[in-house]
Order: sequence, then C-alpha cells, then structure tokens
Amino acid sequence: MDRVGTEVAVTGAVTCPFTNASFLVGAETLARLMLKEPDKVHRLCEVSLETCLRYAAAIIDAGATPSLTDAMSSSTVISPRQFREFSLPYLKRLMDFIHGKGKGATLHICGKTAKIWESMVEAGADCLSIDNDASLTEAKQAVGERVRLMGNVHPSAVMLQGTPADVRRATLSCIREAHDNPKGLIVASGCSLPTETPFANIHAMMETVREVGWPVSATEL
Repeated sequence: MDRVGTEVAVTGAVTCPFTNASFLVGAETLARLMLKEPDKVHRLCEVSLETCLRYAAAIIDAGATPSLTDAMSSSTVISPRQFREFSLPYLKRLMDFIHGKGKGATLHICGKTAKIWESMVEAGADCLSIDNDASLTEAKQAVGERVRLMGNVHPSAVMLQGTPADVRRATLSCIREAHDNPKGLIVASGCSLPTETPFANIHAMMETVREVGWPVSATEL
C-alpha cells in the first residue's frame, strides 16, 4: 500500500463463504450435504461467512479493497438453484458488509456463469469478473447496464502458452466485445494466471490497453 497505493488499486483476495465451506469439509462431502442435509450446509456457510467478514475487515483496515472469488459457486459445479439457495444469501451479507465500510468489490466465479449473472448482480457486486468460458458480449447484453465487467483473456492458452502477439490479439478482441459496456470494462485474464506466465505476456496486455487508450475508437480496433 505504501509503495503503490496512490498509483493503482490494491486488492486482497477473499474466498467467498460457499467455497470456503467446501475447504472445511471437502467438495464431495459438501455436494452430498446439499442434497441430504441442507441445514448443515447453511451452518457451515454461517461459520465460513464469519471468517470472510473478519478477513475482509482486515484487508479494509490495511487500506486495500476486498476482491471476492467463489470457484465452487460456478454453474460448472453446482446448479443455479443451488447457488441461489446456498451461496447467494452469504455472498450478499459479505457484500453488504464491504459496502458498509465504503468499499466496492469485484466478484469472480469461475467457469460458466451466464445463468447466475443476475444473481451475482443481486448479491451486490460492483464488478463481475468473467471467466474465459463465458462471453463478454453476452454479459454486456445481460447485465452491462448495472455492473462493470472484467475479463477475459484465456489465462493458460493465451497468457501462459501464447506469444506477446497472441496476447495482443486476444486483448483487442476483449476490447472489441465490451469497450462499450455501459458500466465500463476492465481488461484482465479470465481467471488467475499460472505462476509461470511470462512477464512479456503480462506487459503485452498492459501495453495494448495503454495503446488503445480512452475513449476507445471502435474503428481503430
């Protein structure tokens, strides 16, 4: 914070209550409990939420902004109905806490999320981080009037395994798709970058965005 906080946003990743609950008992056990003993899942999520609130508070007290990640809430893993029953209520309480501290929050859910975008917005997310398995164009059309979008260059096929030229093409593609999102676009990878990602590829993404600049001229993309 002291070194770069006046120049760029500094965030701290918070694993959301439902995903954190899966860490407590294991994903397979959690899946069985959702079907057979849902009350136990809610009790786990309550415990998990308490740790999330404390961690988010610590991040805010340090001067940073929480950034929320919730891999187990993906529609690739659980159904939209299960998301709304077991994840959404706790996400919303976490988001309300963060907003009460005067901060906004980005929410990232991995994989396919189109069927829960409305619920993610309902939870209170200020920005939706869209995985490379999902479409920025579809997200813009569905919820772009209400929320900022982030994404979604492929983290492995492009950022890890591609060349700087590949990264440039993929970055421009994302900008073409969603530069006109009513609530704005943040260009980023679709999910976490592998640790072996070449710095040259990261620089290529940043340099491409700087080159395009703002406001974006669609005719120059």
